[in-house]
Amino acid sequence: MTLWNLYFIIKLYLFAGGHLQPVWIANIGFALALVASATLRHLGWRVLRNLLGLAIGIPLMYHEAKVPPFLRLTEEFGNLTTFSFDYWLELAQRFLPPMLMLTALGGLVGYLIVNRWLRVATFVLLALVAIPLWQQGTAMYARLQGEPVTAASGNALAAQPLDHNAALSAFRTQESQRQVTFGHVGTDAKTQFDVIVLHICSLSWDDLDAVKARNHPMLSHFDYLFTHFSTAASYSGPAAIRVLRASCGQEAHADLYKDAPQQCHLLADLAQAGYTPQTMLNHDGHFDNFLQLVNDNTGVPNVPMISNASVPVAMHAFDGSAIHDDYATLANWYAQRASTPGPVALYYNTISLHDGNRLPNSNLSSIDSYPQRVNKMMSDFDRFADLIAASGRRAVIVFVPEHGAALHGDANQVAGLREIPTPRIVHGPAGVRLVGFQGNHGPTTVIDNPTSFLAIAQLLSNLVSNSPFKPGVSLAQYAANLPQTQMVGENEGTVTMKTASGYVVKTPDGIWVDGK
Repeated sequence: MTLWNLYFIIKLYLFAGGHLQPVWIANIGFALALVASATLRHLGWRVLRNLLGLAIGIPLMYHEAKVPPFLRLTEEFGNLTTFSFDYWLELAQRFLPPMLMLTALGGLVGYLIVNRWLRVATFVLLALVAIPLWQQGTAMYARLQGEPVTAASGNALAAQPLDHNAALSAFRTQESQRQVTFGHVGTDAKTQFDVIVLHICSLSWDDLDAVKARNHPMLSHFDYLFTHFSTAASYSGPAAIRVLRASCGQEAHADLYKDAPQQCHLLADLAQAGYTPQTMLNHDGHFDNFLQLVNDNTGVPNVPMISNASVPVAMHAFDGSAIHDDYATLANWYAQRASTPGPVALYYNTISLHDGNRLPNSNLSSIDSYPQRVNKMMSDFDRFADLIAASGRRAVIVFVPEHGAALHGDANQVAGLREIPTPRIVHGPAGVRLVGFQGNHGPTTVIDNPTSFLAIAQLLSNLVSNSPFKPGVSLAQYAANLPQTQMVGENEGTVTMKTASGYVVKTPDGIWVDGK
């Protein structure tokens, strides 16, 4: 039982750390079966015993661990195979830090020494029986005392004070009924302006705090700043769909891959308002079929994708593909923009901050290079705004993140993993800047209510319907009564929802648990 004792000890250790929730009955039965078969002497039978044990033990442990569902991994297998060797090495060090490996080695040596003098299997069986009994006793005592019951692990909501399913259903119903409508852009060319949506991968308030970049000048240049903005998604594909369908309320994740009404598509609404829609990326868009998702959700046929082929390469992505310089890409577009008459609506997506990116001539990991990359990207956007201002044209620049980079990680996810869309990942810095405005900008209008894409669509609608570039305009009026949206994060099979005391997570098996 030497190795199988280790199996159960590791499980108990992960349970104590909140990384795994054992199915106690299954583990007790499994352990008893292993003990009963430990007396087998024939080599063939012992090999068969261990093979059967692995066939049961590994899936059981995977089921109990707080990791993405196996179906999710099989769906993402094609994407995972594109990761570069350097990125796999970086991920391996996050999942298995060197200090953890040294600690595990020390524990293994200690275990082998103790195992020579004590029957460790006896203590393992006692722990497998005692811990669930203690949990049940604690729960019973709490019921007798009239206290809300939570599992002894401090994680599962055995008895929930709120009906989270009902709250989520009410949220879905409310969001399905909300929509922003756009008027038509004014006919005076002197008050017309471009709309430029900068969609940024891997940026949240928590990430800015992690690298001490919250005070970057770019943020102070916004005329409107959303301090409690929810990106809802934690992966790029769903995030792109959400921003391109910003004119309607927040959809359930599963509905993102269904056809949406024409009036939900932001670029289609801007096209109806008199804009020429265009799209552009600073990458090739092949990963996870991102380019196709963008094309499918413009809501307008044949929207041109502006080429970035002539732009210098700034770094390489986790799969080795080229990532082009943000300023150079945008400046190249702006040089061509003059050939398009009337106002233009551009959707621009950048992955300069994506996990796994590698800077040229640098050995820094992507996490270590993040401060350098985020400061350059924000400076590039400021520089681009200055370029527009110097040209004498006008633009409304919308800065909105896809999701955070998860630089910190948490109890259930290593740094960079975003399977659970926690508030720290979906709480992003969003802002709107007016370039070429001749009046008094005044102080930044801070929108500190919970908001999401619908508020940005409404703000854009207000600006399009009544140009702010007319004389005597007060900018604060455009942000009055913007629609509020509760912070609900969604991935396939997983939902997170803010509560008065923090947040809760709906797991793929439909159970709500307290977030940490």
